Parts: sequence; structure tokens; C-alpha cells
Amino acid sequence: MKRTSLLLTVIACLGFQAALIAAEPTDAAKAAREATRNQLREALDAASASGLKVKFRQSESQPFNFVGVMDEGLTNVDSLEIVIGVTAVETIGFRVYPHYKGAYINIDKARDGQGLMRQLLSLSGTNFLFWAVDDTNDVFSGYTITLESGFPKEAVLVVLNSIHNTDGFVAKLRPFLDNELPAAKP
Repeated sequence: MKRTSLLLTVIACLGFQAALIAAEPTDAAKAAREATRNQLREALDAASASGLKVKFRQSESQPFNFVGVMDEGLTNVDSLEIVIGVTAVETIGFRVYPHYKGAYINIDKARDGQGLMRQLLSLSGTNFLFWAVDDTNDVFSGYTITLESGFPKEAVLVVLNSIHNTDGFVAKLRPFLDNELPAAKP
């Protein structure tokens, strides 16, 4: 009985250790992620230079994220906060947070949160960019690109050039928002 217990404990410990080792990114995976980040930086700089009117900077707190703000030529929002991240699972994630009346759009602070969620689902079915909420219930539009076929520079440019359309879709969200969003955070 003691041998069986000991054997099971050893097997469990080895399994746990193997899981920890498997969870650690390899040097090759780290290098690939860094190479993708560098390619993304180049693509973002090229897009900004070619007239995108958004200057991206690398996030200080999340070194695999780039952040930019689009605030020109918008009619329904104050600005669009753009966060683009290179993930550890070989994707590039775009998250576009509309700033409306000085704040993020948040389903908990909307006049009609349930109606807002229904509208977001409807927009996700008809838009190029999907609509979702983050873990604080702030609304964003987004897109995810896989890297399984290499770095997709052209796809990155297509997504970047589609971001301004988010402004127009916020007009469809306004009936669920107005009169309930708080003032901008200081």
C-alpha cells in the first residue's frame, strides 16, 4: 500500500513538473515572438508614414503590445484607442476601444446594457471587425490574425485601414448609451 502511494505521488510530481516545463516558452518560441513584434513595429511605422494618422508606441507595461490613438476625422466618438498585441500563441490581436463622451463604452454604465449587448452581437455578425467586451466590460472592436503562414503584412494593413469604420458603427450604439456614461477620468 505504501509503495503504491509513493509511486502515485512520484508519478504525480513528474507529471506536474512536465506540465511546468511544457508551459515555459522555448527559446525558439520567444525568438519567434520577438521577431513578429519587430515585423509588426515595421508594419505599423510604415502604415503611419503612409497616411494612417496614428502613431504607435510600444507599451511600457506590456512589451508585446503597441498602442495608438486615432482622433482625426471621427464624427461619433472622441477617439479610438488601438491596442495591438503579439500573443504567445502565434497570433496578432487588434483591440479598438471607442472613447465616447470622454470615457470607454462600458456595458455596466450604459443606459440599456442588455440592448447594447444585443447590438454588439448583431454588429459582430455583419462587420469585418468583431465586437466584444474585455474583463472590465469595456466595449471594443477587434480582429485576430494567425501567424501560421508567416507574418501577414498585407492583412495587418487591411485591418489598420478598417479601424476608422468603428466610428460609424458607434452611431448604432448611441441609443443604448446616451445619458448614462460618466465624465472622463482625471
